[in-house]
Amino acid sequence: MNSVADTEIPTFSPDDLRARYEEERVKRLSEGARTYRSLRDLNKDFDADSFVEPGFTRAPMVEETDVVIVGTGWAGLSTAAYLTKQGVTSYRMIDKAGDFGGTWYWNRYPGCMCDVESYTYLPLLEETGYMPTRKYAHAPEIFAYAQLLGRTFDMYPHAMFQTEVTDMEWNEDTQRWLVTTSRDDQLSARFVVICGGVLHKAKLPGIPGIEDFKGHSFHTSRWDYAYTGGGPEKPMDNLRDKVIGIIGTGATAVQAVPKLGEAAKQLFVFQRTPSSVSPRNQRDTDPAWFAEISSKPGWHEERMENFIGMTTGGNPPVDLIQDGWTEMFAVDVKKEPADEQEAEALKLLDFQLMEKVRNRIADTVKDPATAEALKPWYGVSCKRPCYHDDYLPAFNRDNVTLVDTEGRGVDRITENGVVIGDTEYPLDCIVYATGFDSPATFYTHRLGFDPIGANGVSLSDAWSKGAWTLHGVFAHGFPNLCMNSHIQGGQHINFAYTGAKTAEHTAWVIARALAEGVVVEPELDAEEDWFQLIMGTLGVYGEYFAVCTPGYLNNELEMPGERDSRSVCYMESAVDWKNILVAWRAEGRLAGLKRTPIGH
Repeated sequence: MNSVADTEIPTFSPDDLRARYEEERVKRLSEGARTYRSLRDLNKDFDADSFVEPGFTRAPMVEETDVVIVGTGWAGLSTAAYLTKQGVTSYRMIDKAGDFGGTWYWNRYPGCMCDVESYTYLPLLEETGYMPTRKYAHAPEIFAYAQLLGRTFDMYPHAMFQTEVTDMEWNEDTQRWLVTTSRDDQLSARFVVICGGVLHKAKLPGIPGIEDFKGHSFHTSRWDYAYTGGGPEKPMDNLRDKVIGIIGTGATAVQAVPKLGEAAKQLFVFQRTPSSVSPRNQRDTDPAWFAEISSKPGWHEERMENFIGMTTGGNPPVDLIQDGWTEMFAVDVKKEPADEQEAEALKLLDFQLMEKVRNRIADTVKDPATAEALKPWYGVSCKRPCYHDDYLPAFNRDNVTLVDTEGRGVDRITENGVVIGDTEYPLDCIVYATGFDSPATFYTHRLGFDPIGANGVSLSDAWSKGAWTLHGVFAHGFPNLCMNSHIQGGQHINFAYTGAKTAEHTAWVIARALAEGVVVEPELDAEEDWFQLIMGTLGVYGEYFAVCTPGYLNNELEMPGERDSRSVCYMESAVDWKNILVAWRAEGRLAGLKRTPIGH
């Protein structure tokens, strides 16, 4: 289905579907179902790192360096790699985790894997020469690949793990950033690059009674194998006599539920809103095939950009990826229609794609009531779609029960279990598959610190009425500060691509500034011009997401105020966004960046 013209005569009533979508959306608007808490808000230490030896200590470090990189997920790793390519080797990397990997360090739950194909998702494959073992690599392999990147580019000597930034302040006299940490380190850096990521801050639902539960509980990003037994790819033998409840049915639960169903005596799956689940068609990598595709210089970028084209309506002549993403998003149903006829055709196509998802559920899940409850009633782009071969069949197991809350969410938690309406479900363990803070939440809230720029102004104050950036990287009033995030930057379902391209851009500017001995800071009019460019790409996106059910992508339908409305992304093709940055660098003028010689 490669064009709007391919839409078929519907076998359903679009008006009936619109009414059903609205009915389901309204069900989920209650405030209680849309409130969340940080892992650190609770007395129970949900945020503890079970992957490191407790009691780690080291002496504080006091040193000067050219660059401090905050965060060591894909964005941080890519930044260090591109800095190294540019000849910049004086840098430090700071992360709360005990190793490289970012979200792949923390997320080791059973069944965890990437949902974008490995040959497209894993950054810098051409540089490492690595062959992923499967089309969709599992978490242990992805974590190991992050470690491989660290070794390939000699990053480990630069890393400061189990360490968090507590303060960051620009010193006008030294023209350096003073970065202090939870280990009492004091780093003086020419540049700081913040790589906080979009899956950075895990959250818990705002359900009353979480701390009252007397059984065991944990968030999926802090999976407790000491309790469950087994490992990411080993059976959880300790659960054979346990009754488990998992709260959440998003992308994480879709992967974890089949494994929990295999291991537990009984599994209850508590659902607020069902996910869209289509076939994954997982397969092992054919070494001969991979050798052929990777023999051509530039193959990796070509493949990544083909994926972007196939999923943003670019309609490349060949689909190199051939998976659920490229089938579902060959036409961008959110694009600005040329006329009313195309607008209706796009809406019809959206309905048809979701009808296919719902029909598959009916064909797979044997119990009609369970199948009906698992059907998603919203647009194709309202939530990140899931692709999995084992999730739906898991509900055919006698020991797996779906508890559909009809959009309300869990009412409360007692010392014995979970309460829905008048029914209490006694449990031995509660697993919270409740995800991460939305990228729409305020930037410094997700970071956990607030940079202080020129004249003592904090980033939260400077952005109190909204973000101001050039390229989504540089901010006026914050000299030599670079940000790798979604805010006013590129976006795509392949987060690793936009993170890597931002890293490449950032490293180029830093190397240029260090070579010239200058401080860089964007001009206000350049920031406004960039924002207007971003706004010109929004089209009907706001209108589309406004009628979605609440969720991660629309920040639980919290209406953005003046501040949050500026935290938008470049919403057209990420390749077009990248090409803008490439052209800016090729021009060589650093247009919009004020350059001040060090010492002036």
